[in-house]
Amino acid sequence: MKLPALLVDSYWVFWREMKRLLVQRARIAIAAVQPLIWLILMGNAMGGLTANPTTARLLGTQNYLEFMTPGIMIMSTLFGGVFGGISVIWDRRTGFLNKMLAAPIKRAAIPVGKITAISLQSVVQVTFIAAIAAAMGVHFATGVPGFLLLLCIMILFSYGIAGISLALASVLRSHEALMAVTNLLTLPMVFASNAIFPREAMPTWLKTIATYNPLTYAITPLRTLVLEGWVWEKIWPGLLAMGLFAFVAVMVSARQFARSGA
Repeated sequence: MKLPALLVDSYWVFWREMKRLLVQRARIAIAAVQPLIWLILMGNAMGGLTANPTTARLLGTQNYLEFMTPGIMIMSTLFGGVFGGISVIWDRRTGFLNKMLAAPIKRAAIPVGKITAISLQSVVQVTFIAAIAAAMGVHFATGVPGFLLLLCIMILFSYGIAGISLALASVLRSHEALMAVTNLLTLPMVFASNAIFPREAMPTWLKTIATYNPLTYAITPLRTLVLEGWVWEKIWPGLLAMGLFAFVAVMVSARQFARSGA
């Protein structure tokens, strides 16, 4: 049985992106070291917060690193996803994007293949973060099955964020413009979510923003899987929201490339 043309075309775009990554050793090293630095710095800098019983109750754990680990995972995925659009701008500058758009492949395969490559990179990075966090004493309440579900949620979130980045890159024409827009989006998303601090500790206006922040919908089920266990009433809403987020973002990105003249 032959695979649909979109899947075949997406695979070759995906494979090209992975080959480009494998020769960029500095990029691989930074992707491995950066979350390690976050774990060490955040775990030690904020570790004293749990000495206060009220704060520990808000965090849901006596170990701030356990609270922060899902946040570091999501931030790594977020930054990896938003920078995914840079590859589109680079391909446009070198003329390779014109070749792909003129090639007898489905145009939707370009964003789908690139997004899939970005998501796989996020899976590897999150797995590395989880291994380091476990070595530093972080306990995953749901064990290996929960971690596999955590990876599924991360993949959906990565698809959503990378889809937005690629859709922007199909319109913007420079690295500088893309970086300016993505920085404008990502930093408020991080600080207006429960990535670093619990929603219960936020002022009312910020808590309202955090409630509708896609980042919050991603972090809540992750943190539930790490700290609380199989509390499905907290897991399902985020899982469904991430599925919808990924679907819409990929559809928007595919539509932008279908209309693109490079």
